[in-house]
Amino acid sequence: MIEKNKMVIRFKSISENVSFARVVVGSFATQLDPDMQQLTDIKTAVSEAVTNSIIHGYDDENGDAEITCTLFSDEIQIKIVDFGKGIEDLDMARKPFYSSCEGDERSGMGFTLMEMFSDKLNVESKKGDGTTVEINKSIRKPVVG
Repeated sequence: MIEKNKMVIRFKSISENVSFARVVVGSFATQLDPDMQQLTDIKTAVSEAVTNSIIHGYDDENGDAEITCTLFSDEIQIKIVDFGKGIEDLDMARKPFYSSCEGDERSGMGFTLMEMFSDKLNVESKKGDGTTVEINKSIRKPVVG
């Protein structure tokens, strides 16, 4: 695949920046002319990934999150990285309804939702070394007969 365009943003990993990340990635994705459903899927997956980064990556400490978006002819690749504590058990964390925040009101559906709203989801994490979530979403136009 040939890269058409790319952008990188880095911001404080705080809850006020979730909507910022959604808007920036959504605006960048419009270059591929997605339909409303595709755009909503992208923004929802980004919200979940950034929220996970904020809540689980740093606990109550401030850290940074970084998003790299790469546009190809009919696909967007979004990498959300935190440099926090990492995920101890990635297989367990990807199970629906699992949350590492005991006694919290969280649903434990972050990775499940990211998977639902992307065409491909890859998660890499190392304890003490942060987490990278890669979301790929195809933007294909319907073929008119």
